[in-house]
Amino acid sequence: MKVLFVHNNFPAQFGNLAEALHQMGGFELAAIGAENAQAVEGVAIHRYAISPFNVSATHPFARRFDAECRRGEHVLMAASALASSGFVPDFILAHCGWGETLPLRAVFPEAKLVVYAEFFYRGEGQDVHFDPEGPRLGMDGLAALRCKNASTLLALTDADAAISPTQWQRSTFPREFQDKIHVAHEGVDLEWFRPNPSTRFPLPGGKVVTKSDEVLTFASRNLEPIRGYHVFMRALPEILRARPEAQVIIAGGDGNSYSHTPPPGTSWKTHCLDAVVSKLDLSRVHFVGRLAPAAYLSLLQVSAAHVYLTYPFVLSWSLLEAMATECEIVASDTAPVREVIEERRNGVLVPFLDSSALADAVADTLARRGQTPSYGPGARATIVERFDKRICVRHALRAIGLDEPRRADKRKSGGSPALELVS
Repeated sequence: MKVLFVHNNFPAQFGNLAEALHQMGGFELAAIGAENAQAVEGVAIHRYAISPFNVSATHPFARRFDAECRRGEHVLMAASALASSGFVPDFILAHCGWGETLPLRAVFPEAKLVVYAEFFYRGEGQDVHFDPEGPRLGMDGLAALRCKNASTLLALTDADAAISPTQWQRSTFPREFQDKIHVAHEGVDLEWFRPNPSTRFPLPGGKVVTKSDEVLTFASRNLEPIRGYHVFMRALPEILRARPEAQVIIAGGDGNSYSHTPPPGTSWKTHCLDAVVSKLDLSRVHFVGRLAPAAYLSLLQVSAAHVYLTYPFVLSWSLLEAMATECEIVASDTAPVREVIEERRNGVLVPFLDSSALADAVADTLARRGQTPSYGPGARATIVERFDKRICVRHALRAIGLDEPRRADKRKSGGSPALELVS
């Protein structure tokens, strides 16, 4: 059985599946990714490079699709080279968010195509216009936003099936496609993300904090509004006044992954910090940037309270990882979060835009430290029950029809590889 993964940032969401198929044996695995794609044991990686290009002459509505077509062209060349080498996949698992699926049916018409359906853009009810401080799109902006879904819609039309990591993310897609999309999260490694009361985390100035310290944590790939960084920073002065022993550790990069552009000459990190810096005791606020995996784990393990905020958008791995380490979660009361956080059972929910409510909830959580009720064990129990990597991988393999040797054998003998899908 030959399986091809297509993801510019491979392994990304396919890492656990690739590992499981390699361990099962009987599969020949390959992946197509961009230059930053990472090697994975047992998977032959084929990288493509994108030459600089200018889409300024393209109609504004079509610029994203133009860029996706150019990326698709590089995938076409990589896939054609694979086919010429004799690798013709029986199954393809591909992320449909960057145009990489566009040529796959042409090159491999007989393969079973399963796409990763992460998010569908809409003008209302999701991230766009959720935050009153964000930009308002006019009719032309809304038209361009709809065009961002073009390659995703083509991928869903081509696909035999699709998987989405959460029920809410599946619900963002048009109803006519939802029967094709089944929920299969990639899962959390519970052997790695687990509590450890003896962990120590060194702060930039040399001080070391442990689980016995009053540590407030915030983590995001990049510090930006879509993940509530601006709301968190506005709450900090109040939190520090209420909790004079608290140490605040903020992990994340200076870039901008999903939000609108920050003011000229700034990053969201500096812009939001500058707005409150005069009210902060900076000796207790520690920016640690992006952390290596072991340091990130230690950060979560020493946390006394962990804040996670998000627009109605893709649910971050960081929330589930923090829950798995038994963090006391204070999170935004937004749709993707409500799918995993149940108020006063495994965390606390606050209105996203209410920095005062966030400050009160964090101060209360820190004040309850060492007392009951503790929501940390309930948070981990949720992950054990619903997001254990081993369970999620089995669900995903069943969804794409690769879970049982007898079914693989049937495909090898020419039988029908009908997909058996589960939610």
